[in-house]
Amino acid sequence: MGKFATASALTMFLAMVLGAKGFAQETPAAQPSTTAPAETDQAAQQPTAQPPAAQKPAPQPDTGQEAADEESISRRKAKPRDYKNWTYNVGFGANVDTGATKSFVRGGGPVGTAGVARNANKYLGLRADFIFANLPLRDSTLELAQATSATSYALDVTLDPVINVPVTTQWGGYVLLGPGFYHRTGSLSGDTTVPGAGCNAFWTWWGACSGVSIPLSGDFVKSNQNEFGYNVGAGVTRKMPSGVEIYAEFRLLHGSANNTTTDVRPITIGVRW
Repeated sequence: MGKFATASALTMFLAMVLGAKGFAQETPAAQPSTTAPAETDQAAQQPTAQPPAAQKPAPQPDTGQEAADEESISRRKAKPRDYKNWTYNVGFGANVDTGATKSFVRGGGPVGTAGVARNANKYLGLRADFIFANLPLRDSTLELAQATSATSYALDVTLDPVINVPVTTQWGGYVLLGPGFYHRTGSLSGDTTVPGAGCNAFWTWWGACSGVSIPLSGDFVKSNQNEFGYNVGAGVTRKMPSGVEIYAEFRLLHGSANNTTTDVRPITIGVRW
């Protein structure tokens, strides 16, 4: 019993010793380390390593204004023009005589015109016209010529700067002024005048006389005269829904050469497109 008691006491003593040692070894693991906060503070105080700054890209030219300029130019190009580069006209009417021509030609002879214009803008252009004007001789003129009938007309070519004046979207006007070339020609039928006869006002205007008498040679019953001069005119236009314009025009044409003149005042109505 004494051995058993001794062994039991020894066992309990070892258990206590080992239990205390085990408790001592487990205590640091259970308690947080006293140095952890300091290390944590040092770690917090230390600056966090930053990644290297990315290299800034090279500055690019500002293309915003260039894009705006290109867009503005594109819009201007896309905007439809309010005029045509080329316009054409055809008209018909009658002649109102004046000057020396009126003394020998009766008014009301038919007139036909055709022209083309090259426009710089909606206000300015350059227009060329071909004009045919019939110049029927008066009965009193036929008596002076001792003829039974006659044909007489003028072929005219004009080149004019033209100024267009838009008034509304439908109505407008224009004026023109420039030089002209006039070819007047004609022929007498049944004429009984003899060569060498004295000249009168008609034969001078006809171009048969350069002196006091009709030349002995030459076909004086026919007339062919070239004259240079000027022309001035104005017109009113009315635009139709189709885009074609109707116009009414009055012009004054004057040519002269060798002491003779040709005066034509055509009044025409036509179309422009």
